Amino acid sequence: MLELYQFELSQYSEKVRFILDFKGLEYRKIEVTPGVGQVELLQKSGSRQVPVLKDGSTYIADSTEIAFYLDRKYPEKPILPEDPLARGQCLLIEEWADESIGLKGRKAFIGALNQNQTLRTSCLPKETPDLLKNLVGAIPGQFLDVLGTGIGFGGEPVKEANKGLKQDLEALCLILEKQPYLTGNTPTLADLAVAGMSMILKFPEGAYLDIPPNLKGKGIPGLADNSSFESFFAWRDRLYADYRKSSSTSSNSSAPTTISIE
Repeated sequence: MLELYQFELSQYSEKVRFILDFKGLEYRKIEVTPGVGQVELLQKSGSRQVPVLKDGSTYIADSTEIAFYLDRKYPEKPILPEDPLARGQCLLIEEWADESIGLKGRKAFIGALNQNQTLRTSCLPKETPDLLKNLVGAIPGQFLDVLGTGIGFGGEPVKEANKGLKQDLEALCLILEKQPYLTGNTPTLADLAVAGMSMILKFPEGAYLDIPPNLKGKGIPGLADNSSFESFFAWRDRLYADYRKSSSTSSNSSAPTTISIE
């Protein structure tokens, strides 16, 4: 069976999970945490970061490389179009989703965690003691914002990320006005990448992710609850309903392993 070294809240891991489910491939999730185990994974795969896919004795790092590998090795349900124009558009959108929605989404999400006590504590692991949850929730948002500013995750950087994401979502809404998918009439890697990258902008409803129930359907204020982007999230959620398997039936997760996250 395929094995996916992953982090449940990683957009890049979600992109790969989407591809695996779309292709109908069985896989086992191996949840990882930062730690000394990254050395072992580096020796095996050449990467310190997840997602990493293990197929037999083969290790593939990086979500885009995993996508290309899966389409070559398991071509029955292709995710790359044959038409040159559609293929070019697909590759451009996939790269743009990784670099724009992926990176800005992470920055905006951390900014939202800094400012939203409920969102912050909901993202803690299930086994976190109540005392620690209360301590984390009690940290003033202004203090976390100041700390984040020093490393690019607070203040103006977060505002700029949110501004860019609004433009991204507006562009996606416009593209999808008169066609069912981003490059035409059938779903491709472009659609699966955008859906995966948008995971933390607004968590999908349903049992797709191993997250607390109160996080489902919630997301970054100003994006997840913005009526201007309802059509995008409705489209994204249809992709989930059509192609993403329930987390309880698609695969089993192992205990956390000490490997760094992307």
